[in-house]
Amino acid sequence: MNGATNHHAGLSAEDRVADEYARHGLTIAARRWRGPGGEVDLILRQGAALVFVEVKKSRDLAGAAARITRRQMDRIMTSAAAFLAGEPGGQDTEVRFDVALVDGMGRIARIENAFGA
Repeated sequence: MNGATNHHAGLSAEDRVADEYARHGLTIAARRWRGPGGEVDLILRQGAALVFVEVKKSRDLAGAAARITRRQMDRIMTSAAAFLAGEPGGQDTEVRFDVALVDGMGRIARIENAFGA
């Protein structure tokens, strides 16, 4: 795939994942939010808590999972801390970091609390 095709496939995967979370009652706080660590694909509200979601698309779910790196997780957490600065609860806001894997057939596997505690 070329760059434009990959970009559009990624946006489509993010849309599908956002819809999946919405079916479970979460609302979108931000999409493709850019902070000091880089972009966070989706930031969702679940009551007073926030869920930061990294979306990875690949031909298969294992390939998508393999694309998550420790450095990327650290960058997302850095951006999340900046986002929390604008929240009423600040850094005390309850948060979770999820990864949503999307395969070539559009199947989604959500991994809640993928970055650990």
